[in-house]
Formats: sequence, structure tokens, C-alpha cells
Amino acid sequence: MGGGVRKAALRAQISLDNQKQPPYSSAHRKQNLIQSEKDIMETVDLKLERLHSLLTDMGGLVIGYSGGVDSTMLAAVAKKILGDRAVCVLASSETYPASEVQEALETAAILGISVIQIDTDELRNEAFAANTPDRCFFCKTELFGKLIAIGQDHGIQWVADGANLDDLDDYRPGSRAASQLGVRSPLREAGMTKNDIREISHRMGLPTWDKPSFACLSSRIPYGTRIEPDVLRRLDAAERFMKELGFRQVRVRHHGEIARIEVEPGEITRVASPEVRKQVTEKFKELKYLYVTLDLGGYRMGSMNAVLNRGNKA
Repeated sequence: MGGGVRKAALRAQISLDNQKQPPYSSAHRKQNLIQSEKDIMETVDLKLERLHSLLTDMGGLVIGYSGGVDSTMLAAVAKKILGDRAVCVLASSETYPASEVQEALETAAILGISVIQIDTDELRNEAFAANTPDRCFFCKTELFGKLIAIGQDHGIQWVADGANLDDLDDYRPGSRAASQLGVRSPLREAGMTKNDIREISHRMGLPTWDKPSFACLSSRIPYGTRIEPDVLRRLDAAERFMKELGFRQVRVRHHGEIARIEVEPGEITRVASPEVRKQVTEKFKELKYLYVTLDLGGYRMGSMNAVLNRGNKA
């Protein structure tokens, strides 16, 4: 079943209890378009109640915590519901910037959340380093295996990730690993979208409520191009530089000697301004990129997956 079909089916299932008319009928879609802000808040409240019930029924869980929008909200709610029976685990590896790990630890400290730190070494796995379209499956298999072991040590049955309903729209082989290993996705089970999670995070006063989306640095490298530690370090340095210039949502995609920069569409003109263009070009040349390009399509989640759909187009 395709991602879009699964998402529609799940949305329909979770709305049955609250909708008198058939889910996703024309009338229902129209109603969603015109509903008031109060109605939207009530919908979010219902999803949050559903999440509370899910966590209560689980009785305990080990959370794959990254410090991002999704896992931070899940960790904060789980801590409130389950106390010490909510165990957060933060993984460090060469594919994840040290700055992100440090920020995740600082966020956890602010929220009073204890974190277990572990290391993963997915680059030692040839199946991962070869960078096939199933790359994330091998990464998540290693990570979830370690989380399951931690759960067993703590007498906790369930392992959870921070996947949400919107993730069904993208190609995510890591979800297959979660399914095979029995990993739960409470936010998705509660019917929460990314916007729902940001809204709840804002209400809770979580510092991550407006944090830009992030993915491991391996996602910047085209499928079929081997993942090398040196390339990961160059990508990390390039993106840190862009963020120092004030670009919050940014990706630097690696295409051999070419760096392809993605920023929000509204910031494209700023990158192309003479002063910023000169700074970026000089820095990227230092990072051994012969050509520095700006993607006019702007930032988009999973842009490297476009090649996977090319064969399906008429």
C-alpha cells in the first residue's frame, strides 16, 4: 500500500469517533477548510488526549530522542505521564553533527529530562555506507536494536520513535525497520501532523516548537555515492556556516565537486546578493567544492528522493 493511501486510511480511522459524516467526503474536506481556529484547537486537544491514553496504556517506553520537534514533544509528554518509565536515548554518530547532539542535551536539561547517550557506527556497515535507497533501513535497524536492549534492561516493553502522520508522505525505509522490530510511533498513532506537534509544543513552552527540520547528514548525498567521513565533515561545516549567516532552514547537497544549496524560497534572493554570495563561495571553496550552486526550487524535505520517482513519471 502506498504512503499516500496509508496516510488517508489512518486519518480516516482516527476521525471516525468524532465525525458524523464519512471521513474525507467532499463535505468533510470543505468543513475542514472553513473551520474556525477554535475548532482547530479542539482537534489538537483531542489528539493530545489520545496521545495521553496511548502512553498510559503502554505503561513505559524507550524513546529515540534527537532533540528535534517531534521527539522532544513526545519525551516531554511521556515524562509527564510515565515519569521514570519514560527513558530517553540519544545516539551520537559521524552522520549527526556534534552541535545537534549538544543542543539536544541542553534542551533535555532545560526540561528536566534524563538522557542515556549511546554511540552508533553505521558507517562500519557496508550496506549503509554504500548508500543505496534502503540506507536508512540499516541505520534504524542498528539504532532500534540498541533501544530494544535498553528497554529490556529497564523492564520496558515498548520502544518509540517520533514519526508523525506527515512522514507517510515521504520515502522512509527506516519505517520498515520500525515495523519489523515492533517499534511504536505514538505521535502518528494519535493522528498528529507536524503542525499539531508544533502547536502543542508551543503551548507547552518547549524551546523546540519552531525548530527547523533536520535529518542526518547522509541524506545530503545522492544514492549510489559512497558515504565517507570526510564528506560528512565538509557538509557539516558548510551548513554550520550557512546557519551562522542567519539561514535557519538550509541543506547543502553534495554532488561530487558541486555543492547545491537549498534555503527557504523567500531567502533565495539573500543568498544571491553580492555580499552573501561572495562569502558563501569563498567558504565553500575552502571546503573543496569546485562549483557552488543555488537550487532555485528552494528547500524541500527529501529532495534527494526525487530520483526514485523519476521512473514513475509518464
